Amino acid sequence: MRALLVANPNATSTSTRVIDVIVRALSHELDLEVTMTTHKGHAQSIGEYAVEAGIPLVITLGGDGVVNEVINGIMVSNLGKTKPAIAPIPGGSGNVFARALGLPIDPVEATGAIMESCRAERFRSISLGLADAQRANGEEFRRYFAANSGIGLDATIIAAMDQDRKKGVSASPLRYLGTTMREYFRRSNHMASITISRPGIPSIDHVYVALVQNSSPWTFFGSWALDPNPAASFDTGLDVFIVRKLDPISTARAAHRIILRTRGRTAASAYTSWHDQFAFSIHANPEVPIQIDGEALGNVAQVKFTHHPEALKVIDPL
Repeated sequence: MRALLVANPNATSTSTRVIDVIVRALSHELDLEVTMTTHKGHAQSIGEYAVEAGIPLVITLGGDGVVNEVINGIMVSNLGKTKPAIAPIPGGSGNVFARALGLPIDPVEATGAIMESCRAERFRSISLGLADAQRANGEEFRRYFAANSGIGLDATIIAAMDQDRKKGVSASPLRYLGTTMREYFRRSNHMASITISRPGIPSIDHVYVALVQNSSPWTFFGSWALDPNPAASFDTGLDVFIVRKLDPISTARAAHRIILRTRGRTAASAYTSWHDQFAFSIHANPEVPIQIDGEALGNVAQVKFTHHPEALKVIDPL
């Protein structure tokens, strides 16, 4: 089988030695082409190239960001051409998408699982989410996502982590925890500015954060899965966790649900959860940060989220 490996050499848990080992292993069984990403957005161009070149399998080595770029390159390419399958090898700090597919977190073990699935021709189709967004200045953009998106405090935390990483700080679980606490205390006294709505029901206003999931878990703290919507799945519509209060008691209750992955009833005045949604919209005034698959994408004034079933072919390691 012909395949393209897209590797991010600057990913958190990737090294030249790991890349060499994986390239050698894959080359034994695949007609492998290798490309290293050199800048933000490069992997999207590579995804577009894979479609035009008729490559049936794209393997990524890096974090959720490089996977997301490749997926968006594939999805915006020539609609008349066959889309390649995706196989993600974990190489970042979270690797949410790879873990949600059931791949091992160790990159070498994940490579072995991918090769085994290729031999058995085990692939499946999964859904994707799509965010059609507009900034306050009228600029528009659209972005597919495989794992999750977040509006408000969640995206603020990721943007702050990005700034820290640009200063040379590593993205460790403790660093995420410290950043979360810092941004929480900064934002908890601010007025919530987000309104979320869906057809047929009254809108929900004064929202601080909306966590959108296309899969479960939402994210990880080290090896611990964090999940406000445990019923989220690649085989159903989008799930949304909506937080309207950030006082200590309400925050503790929401954190309890996320950490223990419970599916009980939600406290509607403080937070609520929507399951299996095919379309909903978010408006913010003033505009608020957005993240998609763990990548900060600046501020937005409005976003329409839609669900797209069986949009992407992926490796099936199970």
